[in-house]
Amino acid sequence: MSRYTKQDIMDMVEEEDVEFIRLQFVDIFGTLKNMAVTTSQLEKVLNDKCMFDGAAIEGMDDHVGHLFLVPDLDTFTIIPWRPQQGKVARLLCDVRKENGESFEADSRNVLKKVIKKASKLGYTLDVGSECEFYLFDTDENGEPTTKTREKGAYFDIGPLDQGQNARREMVMFLEEMGFEVESSYHSRAVAQHEIDFKSDDALRSADNIATFKMVVRTTARRHGYHATFMPKPLCGVNGSGMHLTFKLYDQMGRNVFTDREKENKISDIAYYFTAGILEHIKGMTLLNNPIINSYKRLVKGYNAPVEVNWSESARDTLVRIESASDGGTQLILRSPDAASNPYLVIAACLAAGLEGIEKKKTSCIKDNKERVEILPSNLECAIQEFEKDTFIRDVVGKQIATKLVERKKKEWDEYCKQVSNWEIEQYLYRI
Repeated sequence: MSRYTKQDIMDMVEEEDVEFIRLQFVDIFGTLKNMAVTTSQLEKVLNDKCMFDGAAIEGMDDHVGHLFLVPDLDTFTIIPWRPQQGKVARLLCDVRKENGESFEADSRNVLKKVIKKASKLGYTLDVGSECEFYLFDTDENGEPTTKTREKGAYFDIGPLDQGQNARREMVMFLEEMGFEVESSYHSRAVAQHEIDFKSDDALRSADNIATFKMVVRTTARRHGYHATFMPKPLCGVNGSGMHLTFKLYDQMGRNVFTDREKENKISDIAYYFTAGILEHIKGMTLLNNPIINSYKRLVKGYNAPVEVNWSESARDTLVRIESASDGGTQLILRSPDAASNPYLVIAACLAAGLEGIEKKKTSCIKDNKERVEILPSNLECAIQEFEKDTFIRDVVGKQIATKLVERKKKEWDEYCKQVSNWEIEQYLYRI
């Protein structure tokens, strides 16, 4: 049930002196887009009459007719860093066609379809995320660099952690926007940070990740930094991941990953769900790790998973099944990074997990120590695995799958033609 009605939105806009509303949505690559309207257009927005040119958005250019932004009223929030007189608010939107049907290339709708399937099976997925990011200095022109003057490491404080004031303001802005922030701290590498917020249902978690990235990048700019979620911005140090935590609840609100009758408290359903993810993990790697740089992070020696495996204890495996702080059982998937589209990543994980439950899959669990499979080692391999996995392609839909492969093949082809500084340093002087 929705938290807000149309009248609630109109009342809040008037009470809060809102002058502009940003209608936000993501493209198929997870990039947040928006169109701003004044409050004079609010009635049209609330009646789903706000039209935009989808042909201008990559991946949305094959439609016939106009596209419309349909706001999710429960995502209404004031943007706290904008002026306090004539405030700016935002609404996250679904994309629909002229006849009111959901648009095939709307990744938020892809996730909603999988959530609906889970609901029919009697399940609700709770998702938590841990998004790491770097805060780098900007140059004299305000352009981003990969330089930093700080020397911080895990849980350091100032002056070693020079980003603590920016991180503090990020937390304050997030809480003003309705987030419940559980912790924030300096991460492992120099200039690397992490902010963890409370988990939520699958759709809200994807919404929150998209919003979180906007808040972090905007706040960093206010402090003279450039925030990047690039998976591996520096050679020789840890990359930045987006670990996802899953709990699955039944209609009674019970965590079905937990079986208190078992010594390890892990239910058969938890194993089935894990097996479903492991069976399709190579096919969904293109979604989890969508750019060339993603694969510079997924290498041995830097606390990132490389093998398709799971564990109840080892912290460096792809999937870890563990006891949560509330005493229940949760799964942690460690391969995704924040260059991904969170809606597609969560949709693929949920769909694969549900298939594991429906078919009571266990082979990937049992074979954990008998066979060693490796995650795709580069973008080309990930594309090939995605093309082979018809199940994952069906989850995202034909239009997104086609556009994603087309764009990523082009990206890989362009990359292969580049001559890197490493090649110049290795070969120019001696060949």
